[in-house]
Amino acid sequence: MSDLEDLKRKFKGDIVTPSDAGYADAIARWATNAVRRARIVAYVRDAADVGAALRYARAHGLPLAVHGGGHSASGASSVAGGLVVDLARFLGGVRVDAQARRAYVGGGARWGAVDAACAAHGLAVVGATVSHTGVGGLTVAGGYGWLTPTHGLTIDSLVGATVVAADGVAHTASESENPGLLWGIRGGGCNLGVVTEFVFELRPQRRTVFCGEMIFTEEKLEAVAEAVEDWYPTAGENQVIHVTLGRGSDGNPTITLLMFYNGAEADGREAFKAFSDLGPVMDLRREMTYEMSNSFMDTSFPAGQCHWSKGVAAVDATRIMTRRVFDKIMELSAPGTPMDHVTLTIEYMSQAKVNSVPSAATAFVRNRPGLGNASVQVVWDADTPELTAAARHIADEIARAVQAGELRRGGRCAESEASPERADRFARARALFGANYPRMQRLKRRYDPEIIFDKWFVVEPSE
Repeated sequence: MSDLEDLKRKFKGDIVTPSDAGYADAIARWATNAVRRARIVAYVRDAADVGAALRYARAHGLPLAVHGGGHSASGASSVAGGLVVDLARFLGGVRVDAQARRAYVGGGARWGAVDAACAAHGLAVVGATVSHTGVGGLTVAGGYGWLTPTHGLTIDSLVGATVVAADGVAHTASESENPGLLWGIRGGGCNLGVVTEFVFELRPQRRTVFCGEMIFTEEKLEAVAEAVEDWYPTAGENQVIHVTLGRGSDGNPTITLLMFYNGAEADGREAFKAFSDLGPVMDLRREMTYEMSNSFMDTSFPAGQCHWSKGVAAVDATRIMTRRVFDKIMELSAPGTPMDHVTLTIEYMSQAKVNSVPSAATAFVRNRPGLGNASVQVVWDADTPELTAAARHIADEIARAVQAGELRRGGRCAESEASPERADRFARARALFGANYPRMQRLKRRYDPEIIFDKWFVVEPSE
């Protein structure tokens, strides 16, 4: 019996290889440019299956990837010629204990399922604003959402987890059991293992919220930037605005504000009155269920297309929403180019709750430069190396335009990722974790000394 047949015999889940029916679906991803031809896809049913798959990969020298929601445009959930531990098929469940206010969430679940299960009990946890995003990827990266100004990051509600380390051994992580491991997965990415279950603390959430888009024409750019600047210092914990610079469905330049108010429509309209007074060409805001607010943007991020994204630090609105940056976006998304969608989105929300947690309390570093998050998104159809390179170039150009404007004002605008061409493989993690890096190194040595978990921001084990 071959080693693979031996694995199949012991495995409770499903094993798929290139010769099997369903292989194309097994390697499909949200972003078509993120598809890689794996040698083996292991649909795991439990932590024991994960352990068996990890031991097999190590024994045969196979590179590894972990698939939950598969929302990585860079291909972090895929691997060419290697083994994919796939959590989505059998570990996507959500169980809510309403009395204890706890949610037990499978590592392959998506946020839409979490929102729906919690809303049935009048509860919620900070989660993604696109419902088909995977729970695992967002959580171990920190996790921002509409409720961040009120409750902090997703990891600030994470009270426990089951983590399978590189040697295939499953560990319970909590404040009382392996607290260092819990510290590490709170923002440490996939460095320490495969999370098969997350345990979240839940909080009461009203049934409906005020949410939706306001759209402005390009001549309102400066006025909108000034309005955001005036609003932000006093923005309460119930208010969030995402500003998107790009082109509308008709190809015309637009400034779109996606607004969230955790309260009634009348109160939300009053809180955002300064923006209404600017005269939008369209106001699509309305009262809706909380879970609907977390799926409002789903159609803006459809599966089955090519995607590329690049993060930059969000700064003051009048520094990032400049004519220079806007014109650069318009130049790079002109009609007739192969890119369907080129945007810069800036998230504005109070960071007080996030920064009230000391940086040393989690792997995720608090009090980062800038006000929050901004990202360049590029979407196109044909999956070719040339177009992928073009998309990366576009994202880099827009990021540089943002940085140039900030640096001229004596500020600081750090990119969220470093390219392999400009840094060694560990530099990105050293910069990201800062003072927390040595502790992450010690945890890496304990749970993954051979660096089989090598996606995202890879930590070098300490000696």
